[in-house]
Amino acid sequence: MTGDAEVFKNYARSYSALYQDKNYEAECDFLEKSWKCFCEQPVTRVLDLGCGAGGHVFPLAVRAYEVTGIDRSPVMIGMAKQRAAGFSGKQPRLQVGDIQTLRLDETFDAVVCMFAVLSYQTSNDGLLATLRTARQHLKPGSLFLCDFWYGPAVLKQQPTDRIKEVVDGDDRIVRLGSPSIDTQTHIVTVSYQLLRLRGNVLVEEIREAHLMRYLFKPEIELLMQLAGFELLHFCPFAELDRTVSEDTWNVSAIGRAI
Repeated sequence: MTGDAEVFKNYARSYSALYQDKNYEAECDFLEKSWKCFCEQPVTRVLDLGCGAGGHVFPLAVRAYEVTGIDRSPVMIGMAKQRAAGFSGKQPRLQVGDIQTLRLDETFDAVVCMFAVLSYQTSNDGLLATLRTARQHLKPGSLFLCDFWYGPAVLKQQPTDRIKEVVDGDDRIVRLGSPSIDTQTHIVTVSYQLLRLRGNVLVEEIREAHLMRYLFKPEIELLMQLAGFELLHFCPFAELDRTVSEDTWNVSAIGRAI
């Protein structure tokens, strides 16, 4: 995950515990299915923009892909490298980098930008720069796959306060999320309070604000065109064969490099 590196400096320490129920394997199944449906050439080398702690990197590496993971957060990349130290599969390349300006001087068979990383690019310039980074690292005909918050669903359902509680070893983590929406900028600001409890003792409290941009289909289609992509497919996140509706909070978009 990427965006403001400082946002994840403290939050990252609880990241793996908070998302331990996220089905990365199923999401990698979706990636492979998408590549088989839309790729003109076999995919062997993958660039993951905003890879976070490596949630998609390692399942793909186990499947024998050559994966490069980039994230702006040194803490997240540090966590991924710790995981890589005990990893017996094909070793991924992991490095700190800004996905809006990254230039590796090489191309890949596919570029992915998962877990709503695109929504963390809240300005028009930031969105377009990220898409241009993806295009810079692809040969014509290769695929870019991303997901993001879908505008019609956000406006219909409206973000609400949420509480999540997970166990992390001897600790209990309670996350409280309070969102506010700005319909002029299409940004939802989610104010998080994380409480780490050991027994009944509070051992850590973290407060962070995460800004998320929600997007619309014509908007992402235009941005992709400006970046050098053709929008091929638009579907609910990780559900290639279903149709997007106003109840679809997360959507996936697949673009082909022109």
